[in-house]
Amino acid sequence: MRVKGEERLQERKIYDVDAPNASTSVINGRSSNILNWDDVRYTWAYPLYKNMLANFWTPFEINMSSDSKQYNHLTEKEKDTFNKIIGLLAFLDSVQTDYSSKVAAYLTDSSLSALMSTLSFQEVVHNQSYSYVLSSLVPKKRQDEIFEYWKTDLVLRERNDFIANGYEAFVHDPTPETFLKSIIYDVILEGLNFYSGFSFFYNLARNQKMVSTSTMINYINRDEQLHVYLFCQIFKAVLDEYPHLKNANLIKFAKDTFQKAAELEIKWSRYIIGDSFVGINESDLEAYIKFMANKRLNELGFEKIYPENTKNPLPWIKAYSDVNSGKSDFFEQKSRQYTKVSDENGFDEL
Repeated sequence: MRVKGEERLQERKIYDVDAPNASTSVINGRSSNILNWDDVRYTWAYPLYKNMLANFWTPFEINMSSDSKQYNHLTEKEKDTFNKIIGLLAFLDSVQTDYSSKVAAYLTDSSLSALMSTLSFQEVVHNQSYSYVLSSLVPKKRQDEIFEYWKTDLVLRERNDFIANGYEAFVHDPTPETFLKSIIYDVILEGLNFYSGFSFFYNLARNQKMVSTSTMINYINRDEQLHVYLFCQIFKAVLDEYPHLKNANLIKFAKDTFQKAAELEIKWSRYIIGDSFVGINESDLEAYIKFMANKRLNELGFEKIYPENTKNPLPWIKAYSDVNSGKSDFFEQKSRQYTKVSDENGFDEL
């Protein structure tokens, strides 16, 4: 017989007449499954929902005409890196759409289920945006090839398999423990694996290249920051209800998994970006990845694994990735490009 923490997760009922609207637990609890935002278990859920709605956007808002002209004037290395990173993002957001729907099935709380449904929709929009960008830049045959990179590029396949295998462990044996471990993989995907790719697009924008694509990347970046916050909140809520699961094994798992993820991300960044572009170099990217790994571990409630990487080595990224930047084509606004980085926002120091 499994003990608490090892029992299988039970899927949420469509409705439960005898249960309260506000759930009794984040997982394996009871809830009527009738959503009343004024009667929910978690006070942070509704503000987060409003923030996610405020971020609403579609790719069609972004005019790609200037990028379609400029793409042909990129260097071959810039084109290759651009295409492979788009291929990476398409894979990650496709997997994320499916994973988030599987998570939603086990969330007892109806407000968290609603948040996860919103997240899933946003991932679909992200994935559509990659098709939208590529259809503006390259012929259909080339677009199809780029969407197949994840199968044929060995470096890309290695890091993607790492995440997918972590998700599969939860899908095949859904328990509170495997659920927590899958969230660690999720925070790696949404909070670490995107970031070397994001930095490439932001660096292009700093040089007034592919500004429309980079604006779209910013919209995606803002969504992903809220997604990381949501999963970190769920992670902490599960640990509040299953405190014995925050044990030495989970702590070691989190640190080991993040270290492996950072190593794979560094390998990918050297392979895809390296020292090939003015304004961004291999050593700074490595330090940035380690900094982000520390940041995400802290957000999950764990100690950092790279004590020497406590400051963001790419502070200019703050001007592009600010979650509160608003929906504007800010890459074309000089004042946005030189936004002062404040110590108060917690982005550049741990």
